[in-house]
Amino acid sequence: MKTFLFRSMIGIFFGAFIAVLLTNSVVLFSEKDTLDGALFLKNSLGSVFCGWFFTVSPLYFENKKLLLWQQTILHFVTVVVLYFLLAFGIGWVPFNLSSFLLAMGLFLVVYLAFWICFYVYFKQQVKKLNDELELL
Repeated sequence: MKTFLFRSMIGIFFGAFIAVLLTNSVVLFSEKDTLDGALFLKNSLGSVFCGWFFTVSPLYFENKKLLLWQQTILHFVTVVVLYFLLAFGIGWVPFNLSSFLLAMGLFLVVYLAFWICFYVYFKQQVKKLNDELELL
């Protein structure tokens, strides 16, 4: 529970940070003099929620009772469902088939890239630890 709360705080703060960066980018790099308050609030809360579930959902990978493929499927389904509910609800992704397929394809490519990078990194860490244990 302590880990869940800590990661929740990190995710909320990270999501809020992204929202501030995006808002500042819009103000600095566009011709807009004012921002729509309702749109700002909707996107900021979406960013905060997105930051939260992307930092909490990796807790599946710490459940030692599950195999890696089970952890991966649970994590993938969780983030896909939550992200697309949020993205369709807020309007980040238009609610039509072609937009969904394009966004899902992009999501899958990014997810696989991150998954492979983390897999390779942790596999190297295990090898390094095992090599150090053999020296003892």
